[in-house]
Amino acid sequence: MGRRLLHSSTLKCNIKPTTTSLATTNGFLEKPFFQQDLETLIRPVEKMAVISNIPEYRVLRQKWFQEGLTVGFVPTMGALHDGHISLVKNALKMCDKVVVSIFVNPSQFAPNEDLSKYPRTIEEDLNLLRQVKTSQFLKNSGVDCVLLPTVEDLYPQGIPLNVAEQTGAFVEVKGMSHQMEGAIRPHFFRGVSTIVTKLFNLTQPTKAFFGQKDAQQCSVIKALVQDLLIPTEIEICETLREEDGLAMSSRNRYLNATERQLSTVLFKALNKGKSVFDEGGNCKEILSSAESVIRDCEANSNGVIQYQYLSLNNPINLKNIDDTIDPNVGAIFSGAVKVGNTRIIDNLLLGNSIAKWSGSKI
Repeated sequence: MGRRLLHSSTLKCNIKPTTTSLATTNGFLEKPFFQQDLETLIRPVEKMAVISNIPEYRVLRQKWFQEGLTVGFVPTMGALHDGHISLVKNALKMCDKVVVSIFVNPSQFAPNEDLSKYPRTIEEDLNLLRQVKTSQFLKNSGVDCVLLPTVEDLYPQGIPLNVAEQTGAFVEVKGMSHQMEGAIRPHFFRGVSTIVTKLFNLTQPTKAFFGQKDAQQCSVIKALVQDLLIPTEIEICETLREEDGLAMSSRNRYLNATERQLSTVLFKALNKGKSVFDEGGNCKEILSSAESVIRDCEANSNGVIQYQYLSLNNPINLKNIDDTIDPNVGAIFSGAVKVGNTRIIDNLLLGNSIAKWSGSKI
């Protein structure tokens, strides 16, 4: 630590106690200085709080405000996997306190979608989060709070899945919500923007962590916090993948053995398009080369694979790119396929990086 080692006998240093000091008597430390220094770096792991009551969480958040602590927030719908845990670990590295929410959000599901079938594994999720520890001298050594809000708290007027029947306050990011995924699921980003706004208002995070796999969601939320003056910094984290390249997702557990074997077709198609980009190909060539990979697989899959879309979009404003990719901006190259009854989405960045994308503004 750059300090000369002191004699191992008890050393009394006349210092002013602070809120982070060890217990003292008459203003004197009663442990050797080197031991005090080590214990400052390695904090004991506190019990993870599990809270479903909003007023109870707000008391905790106010305490952290008063202590001047930063809060990292990882919103999830549960059914956690290593991709979620990587977001949590990034939050642990960057923030004093870490909050994870688990809430299956009804407003992002259409009436014909899988809300009732979406996996709910609360006990497994809580056990997984309790095991998350950092092995380095980082800001935090474990998840501080898991928030389990109820539908009644977040949607006090109720939340029918039919948008025409909904009442209450909703949030929509215009111009960024109806291309790419929004063309297939036109209701989706209205629901995402609404629940993220509610959760940010509730948790008051310093930073919030999202995965690159949901690229359009990342760009929509970055625009949302900018436009609504929400003082939360959005951190985009790299997609975690299985050994064969499939992006980790809670819905992957729906896949049977045959479907799982075919599920990497989208990742292979995106990589084919990226190779064309790297060789100087234009947008039409990038898209057609990738689509041919999916179409070939589709034709030989006995109906298991169904092409949905491929798209090249500006990573900042999500406008479609039809001709040339601006080397100063790059592109999100994204797509979706259905594998059996399961939608697989994925994306790669072309001519851009996560660090550059995270720091960009509209």
